[in-house]
Amino acid sequence: MEKRQLPSADYVVIKAVDDGVSVIGLTRGTDTRFHHSEKLDKGEVLIAQFTEHTSAIKVRGNAKILTHLGEIESEMKK
Repeated sequence: MEKRQLPSADYVVIKAVDDGVSVIGLTRGTDTRFHHSEKLDKGEVLIAQFTEHTSAIKVRGNAKILTHLGEIESEMKK
């Protein structure tokens, strides 16, 4: 069976400001679960996409996040 992407699937760009930024993909459906995670070091960039399987992306650590809605910075817990 061929996988099809959602026509309006949004991309998110995440750039690590410090080492150790965690990016976690969360599933769709009745049970929200972690389905993918990445660790980024300072300066690394991850381009992620919302799909039929990914309904949310969690970012932990200091990072710049760019979407079609604008830019936001995440921060480390103090």
